[in-house]
Amino acid sequence: MQVLGQHKLQQLDDQILIDLSERRTPEKTSFFLFLSKYNDVVNVGVPVGLLAAGVISNDKQMRQNALYVASSSAVNVVATLLIKKLVKRPRPFNGLVKINAVYQPSHYSFPSGHTSTAFTTATALSNSYRKWYVIAPAYLWAGSVSFSRLYLGVHYPTDVAAGAVLGTGSALSMGFLRGDK
Repeated sequence: MQVLGQHKLQQLDDQILIDLSERRTPEKTSFFLFLSKYNDVVNVGVPVGLLAAGVISNDKQMRQNALYVASSSAVNVVATLLIKKLVKRPRPFNGLVKINAVYQPSHYSFPSGHTSTAFTTATALSNSYRKWYVIAPAYLWAGSVSFSRLYLGVHYPTDVAAGAVLGTGSALSMGFLRGDK
C-alpha cells in the first residue's frame, strides 16, 4: 500500500518490513525474540566480565578496557535516548502503513537502541582485542540483534542503520579510554 507523497526511502523501509513479516516462522521468531531479549545482558555482561577478569588476574589493561566498553555504552545510551526524543519517529506498527509486529515496544523508533548498544559493545570490544576470534563473534552478535529488530517488525531498516552508525561512533569517540600498552 502506498500513501500519496510518501518518501521513497520510507516506502523501501515499509516494503522490507512487510516482506519479512510475510516470511516469519515460529522457530525464527523465537530465535530473534531471544536475541532481542538478551541483548542488554550481553552489553552489560561484557564490561562486567572484563572488569571481573581484570581484578582476578590483576590485569590493569583489562580493567581499563572494561571502563572503555562501559563508558562507550553509557555515552551511546544517552545519545540514543536524546535522538529518540528529538526525532520522535513512530514505531512501524504505528506508521502510515501498519506493519505487523511480533510485539509492540513503547517509545520511539529512531534510532534502534538495541542496534546501537550491540554495535557499541562490538566496536569497543573489537578495538580492545583486535583478534579475529573476538571481532567475528562480536559483529555477528551485533548484526544478528540488528536483524532481529527488523524481523520482529519493531524498527525500520533506517532505524537499524542509524543505530549501527551511532553505536560504532560512540565506541570510537571513547577510544581514548582504551587500555593500550
